[in-house]
Amino acid sequence: MLRAMTKTASAPRTKAVKRAQLRTRGRMSRFISHDVAVDLGTANTLVAIDGRGVVINEPSVVATNKRTKQVVAIGRDAKLMVGRTPKSIIAMQPLVDGVVSDYEVTEYMLRSFVDRLHRVHRVLFQRPMMIVGLPCGVTEVEKRAVEEAAKSSGARKVYLIQEPIAAAIGTGVDVLGEKGSMIVDIGGGTTEIAVIANGVPVITKSVRIAGDEINDAIRQHVREEYGLQIGERTAEDIKTTIGVVGTNHTSRSMSVRGRNVLTGLPQEIEVTGDMIKGTISKQLRPIIEAVKGVLDETPPELISDIMQDGIHLAGGGSLITGIDRLLRSESHIDVNVPKNALTAVVEGAAIALANPAMYRQSLIYTE
Repeated sequence: MLRAMTKTASAPRTKAVKRAQLRTRGRMSRFISHDVAVDLGTANTLVAIDGRGVVINEPSVVATNKRTKQVVAIGRDAKLMVGRTPKSIIAMQPLVDGVVSDYEVTEYMLRSFVDRLHRVHRVLFQRPMMIVGLPCGVTEVEKRAVEEAAKSSGARKVYLIQEPIAAAIGTGVDVLGEKGSMIVDIGGGTTEIAVIANGVPVITKSVRIAGDEINDAIRQHVREEYGLQIGERTAEDIKTTIGVVGTNHTSRSMSVRGRNVLTGLPQEIEVTGDMIKGTISKQLRPIIEAVKGVLDETPPELISDIMQDGIHLAGGGSLITGIDRLLRSESHIDVNVPKNALTAVVEGAAIALANPAMYRQSLIYTE
């Protein structure tokens, strides 16, 4: 009797000890090595680690000396050099349309970010597991380039995940269930559209029109209509500050400085959202049509699910004022813009990396 009572009483205490051991082991593992999630984007690269969230959010820009080939600056410091350096310094984006265009520069940038992470969040074993988000339409060669860049940056094990799946996970969508969901991720170089069910994409479409193309269109419009030549950073500021599409929105304005194309002299003009609304809407048209095309290919059962839950947006382009209303009016389906639209991909990738067995159907593992 006494032995039975002792055994019964010890059971809960044993479970509590095991839970405490697991918590301690989890905390200890963070000091041994970090699991790193990377959103390797055309415009920005974001890095997140388990338990600490997004720790790096930097422009995907590297400045190099054209003569010596040495790297002068990376990330935010490199972007600040755009349009402000001598001809011997080149500030470049090593990723084009979401894929690696310069392997060596991409590897250097990624290694730099991982090294910075380890300097701030110190660990004993600086060879993390890494997961990297990729656009849907990448080729096997492009996948291999990202994999090699990740391994060369110090990763001991690399997983790849399609960006719309990561974005859906990051926005809280249950991608593992039978219920269908639709995600539209408008990044810097590509727009990724996917219908997801049972942890895998049922239909995907990658449109190589996104934030960078909108910036270029704004530059061209301001030059042609107002005779003012502006830089890339100024065009992006216009888009993010006063960019608007659709109707029923208060038009905002901002002062813009540049060079008069006729006189070559400095000039300042006032630009309003209404002045560039048509330009932004024109660039968004292929994205809207691609979304409608994917809906047209989606099985009726999944369409019913999407109509119930709505279309989920992610990426910087989803923050343009009025884009949700425009897509809603075109698709006749509710549209949701999450608060973490800018970080959804990397946060979702981090969740998948922390639970690889659960998300095994969504991951591509590379030896």
